[in-house]
Amino acid sequence: MTAILRAAPKISAETPPLSLRPERPEDAVAVEHLIDRAFGPGRFAKTAERLREGRKPLTDLSFVAWDNGVLVGCVRQWPVTVGDRPVVFLGPFAVDPAWRSRGLGAALIAKACAAATEAGHDAILLVGDAPYFGPLGFDPVPKGQVVLPGPVDARRILTHSLKPGAGEGLSGLVKAGW
Repeated sequence: MTAILRAAPKISAETPPLSLRPERPEDAVAVEHLIDRAFGPGRFAKTAERLREGRKPLTDLSFVAWDNGVLVGCVRQWPVTVGDRPVVFLGPFAVDPAWRSRGLGAALIAKACAAATEAGHDAILLVGDAPYFGPLGFDPVPKGQVVLPGPVDARRILTHSLKPGAGEGLSGLVKAGW
């Protein structure tokens, strides 16, 4: 089954060719640098970071975008459990300022969702803005149904079902790893 995106923005015809591919270990330093530029040091205080710290992303489900040898976008995914169910946790994703509002972020998210679907996962969880992620297939989780290991605005907890209804039954504490 293929994940269906409600509105899959495409990179425009005027966009120069890019290389979108799975993240490799040698990309890690450039990815961290791009994420640091996008979010600043405050990202380390976020609850979502507790689920990532000291762990490695799922590189087969994480993607990078290169433009002539410069990293211009990335999306990472991580293994977590919600209650006792294994789920993919998406984030962070970042796009270089020169590439924003050109569809690259949506293309990276779509690629990550498709890879998770192809790998047989049921659902993706993230903490993000519903107006941005909603058109990409993400829905708000009912308040109190999913609990992260620290403070987070419950309206920002979103899920994307990769199989029919898979995100609807998610409930419980989110923990790092499978």
